[in-house]
Amino acid sequence: MTFAIRFFACLCALAMALPAAAVHAAPLPVRNDYANPQFNVALGAALKDFYARNFAQAQKEFETALNIVPDNTLAISFLNASAAHVGGALDVLTNVEEDAVGRVPKDYVAHLRLGFSYLFAGLLGRDRTVDAREELNNAVAIDSAGPAAHVGLGIMRSNERSANRAKTEFLAALRADPNNVLAREYLGTIYQVDLRDPDEALKYVVGVPNLVPGYADIQFHLASIMQDLKLYDDAIRYAKNGIDLDTGRVGEAGQHGYVLLAQIYLQQKKLDLAKKTLQQAVTYDADGIYARKLLDKIAKGDYDDKSQTPAKK
Repeated sequence: MTFAIRFFACLCALAMALPAAAVHAAPLPVRNDYANPQFNVALGAALKDFYARNFAQAQKEFETALNIVPDNTLAISFLNASAAHVGGALDVLTNVEEDAVGRVPKDYVAHLRLGFSYLFAGLLGRDRTVDAREELNNAVAIDSAGPAAHVGLGIMRSNERSANRAKTEFLAALRADPNNVLAREYLGTIYQVDLRDPDEALKYVVGVPNLVPGYADIQFHLASIMQDLKLYDDAIRYAKNGIDLDTGRVGEAGQHGYVLLAQIYLQQKKLDLAKKTLQQAVTYDADGIYARKLLDKIAKGDYDDKSQTPAKK
């Protein structure tokens, strides 16, 4: 028996003698970006400034958050949304990211960030979906488990009304990052809107405010799900939380939360509260046209205090 064969035999014998725990690697810890206090502080400040329409400051703070967790999907999305609200900032960001891809063509984060910037070009009326899909696919080719790239592809599928393919991408993201906020939010919407299953939607969304307390849009989604489940007190609480967080009425909570809240009051037969809330919607031009229509219906007696449906004549 040669030395090499004897050495290999010894290794095999040693492996057989070791306990199972020593042979098998320990499971990796569950990813949770929001367990990082520094990241949370930067993200919380950025969200507050974004919802207050301080977009230039928010962009800087989202960059700070991404210096701590470079591939956090929520921070990347809001970084691009902030830049889209600042004249020329998204173009500057895109140019920097194109240079980064050129310098390090095998860098997952570089392709990821560029893909999201191309995706958000749509906010400026520019269709760069082909470029976005190419960059996000490049990111997946580099890291097949990369959650943020799957979320980006899922958002694109969702925009194309391809719910099943979007769902596949979001579930792939959650396998690598169970706390991925955007994956959970979009899955909640798919189950609530496309699959008409608010109970399943709630499972994905309900814990998100614990991860990101300053995320106003998730409060709006929770309010809508609770409304579908006829849990009206909870729906009101979430709708009010979202409105309070979205001080500049930038996101879904600030733009649509007033009318949602009024609809819940109508279902509870609380006409005075509904009218007051709809008047606020008109004042802030938050779904103002629809708010006026509901106010007209209330004034005509289409709703009464004994029914949540139009009154019989």
